[in-house]
Amino acid sequence: MLEGLNKRTKKLTVIDIGLTKWSVLFATIILIKIFPQILRIHYPILIILLVLCSVKPIYDFCFKK
Repeated sequence: MLEGLNKRTKKLTVIDIGLTKWSVLFATIILIKIFPQILRIHYPILIILLVLCSVKPIYDFCFKK
């Protein structure tokens, strides 16, 4: 299953990835407008989530061969 996804994602261009990022940004804005209580999450929790979600991609990009 993951091999199929890897093959499909290799077809994406930089523009496709950029557009995906923008769509996630706008979807997040819509969710925050619908559920404003999301903004009440404390910053340390958000920082921990940020680090947890970014460790593997950064490791793969910088250190994995």
